[in-house]
Amino acid sequence: RARSRRRAEQAGDMEMAEDNLASVDHILLVLSGKGGVGKSTITTELALALRNAGKKVGILDIDLCGPSIPRMLNVVHSAVHQCDAGWVPVYVDSDKTMCLMSIGFLLESPDDAVIWRGPKKTALIKQFISDVAWGELDYLIVDTPPGTSDEHISVVEALRQHKPDGALLVTTPQAVSIGDVRRELTFCKKTGLPVIGIIENMSGFVCPNCSECTNVFSRGGGEALAEQSGVPFLGCVPLDPQLTHSLEDGRDFIQAFPKSAAFDAINKIMAKILNNDNEFSAHNT
Repeated sequence: RARSRRRAEQAGDMEMAEDNLASVDHILLVLSGKGGVGKSTITTELALALRNAGKKVGILDIDLCGPSIPRMLNVVHSAVHQCDAGWVPVYVDSDKTMCLMSIGFLLESPDDAVIWRGPKKTALIKQFISDVAWGELDYLIVDTPPGTSDEHISVVEALRQHKPDGALLVTTPQAVSIGDVRRELTFCKKTGLPVIGIIENMSGFVCPNCSECTNVFSRGGGEALAEQSGVPFLGCVPLDPQLTHSLEDGRDFIQAFPKSAAFDAINKIMAKILNNDNEFSAHNT
């Protein structure tokens, strides 16, 4: 009888997940085998660029030990509410064109540490996927922690039935970072997750005075890895002080600095993602 009850609960969870993600057109995962390469930055700026292009966007932050996106979007002190379908994500604008779900909203203080073992992390990730009422979205972008461990396996398995479009792999130009991202490519291959492309972040430094770009960490490693691996290279995003200040202050960089080099780079990457997703949709119709 207990086993039957567990099966019924699992079936109910799957049914709710299907309902809550039924109106999400595209699901993208942002991955990297290396920490500190700017996955959350890329996730946030791509989401803002897609919203600026007229899309409805949601962000699922499963970086459980380092939930930084609430601060980047200036919604740190927001609260998650319940509805009949589950948790209501936090909307970052009055038009409700962009929303976010993060463990940061469930902590008593932003300084609280999440000291959990794998099974508890896995349970929360599954709950995020099944119990968040996203509504109608053009894009759901999933921001992940570094590595290829519990969180990544859990989210890929939980999303498999919803056929995510694939992964965006973020790297910096250095050889150490590229080696870790190469292992992330192996993870995608073994789990059957398509790779949409590679993004090289922190690719040069843009001077705030003269706008000249200096290659602080070298350049071209991400593009070389993409060519070696046979996956698309989506573009380079330079280090930009304006972008850093916007994220720290929770401002919309895409609207605030439309003439910056980073803005142009992010917009070009966003355009390639839109083109890829149009091809993905045509292939699946």
